[in-house]
Amino acid sequence: MTTARDIMKPGVQWISKDTTIEQAARTMAELNVGSLIVSDDNERMCGIVTDRDIVVKCIAQGKIPANCRVEELCEATPRWVDANADIEEVLDEMESNRVKRMPVIEDKRLVGMISEADLARHLDDNQLGEFVTAVYGRP
Repeated sequence: MTTARDIMKPGVQWISKDTTIEQAARTMAELNVGSLIVSDDNERMCGIVTDRDIVVKCIAQGKIPANCRVEELCEATPRWVDANADIEEVLDEMESNRVKRMPVIEDKRLVGMISEADLARHLDDNQLGEFVTAVYGRP
């Protein structure tokens, strides 16, 4: 049985909700990632900020990245899966919520992230096709 732990990228870094958009963008560039998990004051996951969020919700709106905090871009607590979740459960969660990245949690701690690239490396063509249709297809 393939689990979330088997396909996730470990060592995911998170940032505080008070981090500026400018610093979040620099961190993404340094880590060569397109998203970061956002934590609250109690180190609990309270959002995800993506490179697209930065462009659409900050830059395109005329906001100044050095003056805007990531918490302003987070819409809701993100969905997540347990590290021991079966790949079918991971796919169901991602497809039903139409998300492209899925945090992986173990013992209430962030341990990894599953991205589209991870899925592409581990799914067969049929599974990947179903995922793409569910996430990118019209609602």
